[in-house]
Amino acid sequence: MSRVAQTLRTLAWPVAAAALLALAGCSLWGGSSKTRPAELGPVVALLPVHQVWSTGIGAVGDLSLTPAVHGDTVALASAGGDVSALDARTGATLWRAQLDTPLVAGVGSDGQRAAVVSKARQLIVLENGRELWRARLAAQAYTAPLVAGGRVFVLLADRSVLAFDGETGARLWAQQRPGEPLVLREGGLLTAVGDTLVVGWSGRIAGLDPDSGTVGWEAPLATPRGTNDVERLVEILGRVSRVGTNVCARAFQATIGCIDASRGAVLWTRAAQGAVGIDGDAEMLYGSESNGTVLAWKRADGTPVWTHDALRYRKLTAPLLLGRSVIVGDASGQVHLLSREDGTPLNRLTTDSSGVVAAPVVAGKTLVAVTRQGSVYGFRPD
Repeated sequence: MSRVAQTLRTLAWPVAAAALLALAGCSLWGGSSKTRPAELGPVVALLPVHQVWSTGIGAVGDLSLTPAVHGDTVALASAGGDVSALDARTGATLWRAQLDTPLVAGVGSDGQRAAVVSKARQLIVLENGRELWRARLAAQAYTAPLVAGGRVFVLLADRSVLAFDGETGARLWAQQRPGEPLVLREGGLLTAVGDTLVVGWSGRIAGLDPDSGTVGWEAPLATPRGTNDVERLVEILGRVSRVGTNVCARAFQATIGCIDASRGAVLWTRAAQGAVGIDGDAEMLYGSESNGTVLAWKRADGTPVWTHDALRYRKLTAPLLLGRSVIVGDASGQVHLLSREDGTPLNRLTTDSSGVVAAPVVAGKTLVAVTRQGSVYGFRPD
C-alpha cells in the first residue's frame, strides 16, 4: 500500500466539524497474503510475567488515548465519556466520573487534576473525579492536554496552543500558527522540558515560554514533500524519548531524530517510515515501522543496531522500554516483550481480541495495557 493510502487511515480536516477522510476498499492489515501476519508460534516465556488483575473502563474506540501515570495510579478515559483513576497494584477504581459527552482525547494529569477533550470541542478538567470546569475550544484537539505547573495546556488540530488556569479555567494565552489542510487524528507532541513547553508543529518541534506562549526556538525534524496535501503531511507524534534536555521523536512516515531542547538545535535525523511514537534510554531508541518491523537505533547518531521482523503487519503500538524488555501491543490483543539487546522474543501476553489501543505503560511495578473495547490488564513479573 502506498504512503498516501496509509496516511488516509488517520487523517482529519483541522476544522470545527473535524470531518474524517475514509479509505474504501483497502486494508493495510489484511487483504493479500503478502500483508497478512505470519503465525507467531508457541509462547516461550524467557521472562516470566503473569496477569494480576483486569477491569473495564468502557469502549475506547477511536478516542486518542494517552494513559496518565503518577506513581501507582493510572488515569484513563473511554470514548463514551467515562474518566477514571485506577490503583495499578490491584486494579481497583480510585475514582470515576461520567461526563455525559463523547470524548476524543485524554488523559492529561498531574496526579491531582485530570483533563480530557470532548467531541463537542470542550476542554474538561476534573479534580479527584469531580468536574471543575469546561472551556470551549475553537477547533478540535486530538492530543491529550498537558497538566503542569497549575495550568492546563492544549494543542489544537489547527496547531494553535492554549494555556488555561488549572483552578479557574481562565484562558491565560494563545499562540496561533498557520493551519495546514490536513492533520492526523492522533496524539501529537505536547510536553514540558524544564521551564520550556515543547510542542510539535507540522514537522517542527518548538519551544514556548509557558508563562506567555512566546516562541523561543523551532527545530525542523522533517520537511514536507510531495505534490498534494496528503503526501506533504508531516506531524510530530506524541510518544517521545527524553533524557535531560535531549528529546528524540518521530515525524509521521518521514523521520526519527533528536534535538537539544535547551537551545532548539537538531542533533540528527534519519529517514523512517513509522506511524507511532518511540521510546528509549540514554543509549538506545526503539520504534516500530508501519509494516510492523521493530527497530533499535543508537541515540547518539541514529545508527541502526537491530531489526525484528516477526511482528510484520500486526499494527503495533508505540513501544515501552521496561527493564530488559521493549514492549509493544498489537491489533490482535497480544503484548510482545522483546529483548532490548537484540529483539529476541522474551514473552507474549494475551488481552482480548479487540486489540491493544494505546502504548502500554508502567505504573509502579505493574505493566498496564488497554484494549479498544475498554478492557484494562495489569501484569507483573514472576
